[in-house]
Amino acid sequence: MSNLTFTMIKPDAVRNGHIGAILAKMNEAGFKIVAMKYTHLSPAKAGEFYEVHKERPFYGELVEFMSSGPIVAAVLQKENAVADFRTLIGATNPAEAAPGTIRALYATNVGENAVHGADSDENALREANFHFAGTEMFF
Repeated sequence: MSNLTFTMIKPDAVRNGHIGAILAKMNEAGFKIVAMKYTHLSPAKAGEFYEVHKERPFYGELVEFMSSGPIVAAVLQKENAVADFRTLIGATNPAEAAPGTIRALYATNVGENAVHGADSDENALREANFHFAGTEMFF
């Protein structure tokens, strides 16, 4: 179990002005932000990031959405980070997300669900290193 996880505030939540509220929820839940940047993924970079889903029918739509506007990428630190963050963000489908979770509060639908959260310790590290150099993470 690692004490790091990776997240992105997705283009829908950025567009809808929810960056501050989402970051506040992370802080209130005890996560320390150890790296963060406001950036815009090109279609090529979004495709590379989500390459694991390349054979899935939603891949093209996902890449198009994730490159449709700016995102906030962040590395978060907390004991049991991946599992605790997955609980904080809620189910992928905001209609099924527990009340008070980030997706229940700020997501629009399954495709535009406000935030990404790493699903394993291994992916958290891979995703963090995809977006940040070691010199950009402050533990």
